[in-house]
Amino acid sequence: MDLWFTENHSESVRFSIRVDKQLYSEQSEYQRIDVFQSMEFGRLLALDGYVMITQKDEFIYHDMIVHVPMAVKKDVKNVLVIGAGDGGTVRELCRYKTIEHIDLVEIDEKVIDVCREFFPEMTVSMDDPRLDIHCTDGLRFVRRKKAEYDLIIVDSTDPFGPGEGLFTREFYGNCYNALKNDGVLVNQHESPFYENDAKAMCRAHERINSVFPVCAVYQAHIPTYASGHWLFGFASKGLHPINDLDEEYWNNLGIKTKYYNTELHKGCFALPNYVKEMLSGAVQ
Repeated sequence: MDLWFTENHSESVRFSIRVDKQLYSEQSEYQRIDVFQSMEFGRLLALDGYVMITQKDEFIYHDMIVHVPMAVKKDVKNVLVIGAGDGGTVRELCRYKTIEHIDLVEIDEKVIDVCREFFPEMTVSMDDPRLDIHCTDGLRFVRRKKAEYDLIIVDSTDPFGPGEGLFTREFYGNCYNALKNDGVLVNQHESPFYENDAKAMCRAHERINSVFPVCAVYQAHIPTYASGHWLFGFASKGLHPINDLDEEYWNNLGIKTKYYNTELHKGCFALPNYVKEMLSGAVQ
């Protein structure tokens, strides 16, 4: 039998991955959760029909959403992670001995349970004593926080369903208030390639830019995400993602990564012209 998992990237484009079998399927309170064993990418987690992680390429996403801000802000002690129930972001954060506390806010507890069972290599740090897990809505959680965090990572799903509230101006304003004076916000910023994704990316950039004095976008190549071209947002109250990069400090930490390095850090903020034009239009 020839089985394929297919994701719609646009009305005219579909992306398919050959799978050996389906390992799990359930409709949680918030979304449909599926796990497949694929031929090329290993195990695959899909939420509402969209690929969230695969064992083969998850390291790219998690390297870039964690190590970029950690190489800029060296004294991170308190971190808020919103989303990220798969554990990959927490895993990378827990490699830093300087971090004292992490609040993980995941609205769907079932995602955490499923990833513990099927992606143990990603959830290895979910029992770290520095981590507190809160199964609640991220928008409500951050609303109560004032000047508490050095770093906020918004590792959310796409801007619909459970993740919709994490792309609003209100949410980004609350994140600003929850950060300390030199705090940094990093978020997954969607893809610039297909029309609907590009519109969501521009909206997010415009809203973040209206709140934070420093606002930049960087990119990575993630094969299983729409078009393979994915963006991240970097925002802060003062720190610049390139000018304040301390290459010597980060390299001396000895953290071994498969994707991120400090040369790539500088280069990933150099965007293609079509993306720069879209972002420029978003902030006018």
